Amino acid sequence: MWLREGKALIVLFFLCSIGIAQECTLGIGGRDAETIIQVFQLKDDQVAKMNELRTSLDMETSPLEQEIKNLLETHPQATPEELTELAVKFKVLESKIVHISRSYDQKLLALFNQKQYQRYVELCHEAVRTPLKIEPIPE
Repeated sequence: MWLREGKALIVLFFLCSIGIAQECTLGIGGRDAETIIQVFQLKDDQVAKMNELRTSLDMETSPLEQEIKNLLETHPQATPEELTELAVKFKVLESKIVHISRSYDQKLLALFNQKQYQRYVELCHEAVRTPLKIEPIPE
C-alpha cells in the first residue's frame, strides 16, 4: 500500500514539475556570449547581430537597473510593511527586465538556422525547460 502511494506521489511530482518548467532563455545580456557563439556555431553575421542586440538590450535595461539600485538605496526598510512595499516595487522592475531580456533572446533565436534552432530545442529539453517561441524580426 505504501509503495503504491509513493509511486503516485512521484508521478504527481513529475507531472507538476513538467507543468511549471521554466522558460529556456539564452541570456544574451549576460557574460555567456562566447558560449552562445560556440554552442550554436554562430556565423559572423549572426555574431554581429547578436552584439547589436546586446548593446540595445543594455541601453534598454540600464535605466531599470539604475531604478532598482535607487529603490534599494532610498526606500524605507524599517518595518515589515515597508519591506513588503519595497519587494512589490522591486518585483515590478525585475519583471520588466525579464520581459525585455526574453524579447531579445527571441530576436536572436529568430536569426538561427534550422540546425541551430534544433540544437537550442534539444538543450532546452535536456534542461527540462520550455523553449521560447520565436517572433519574426521585421526587416
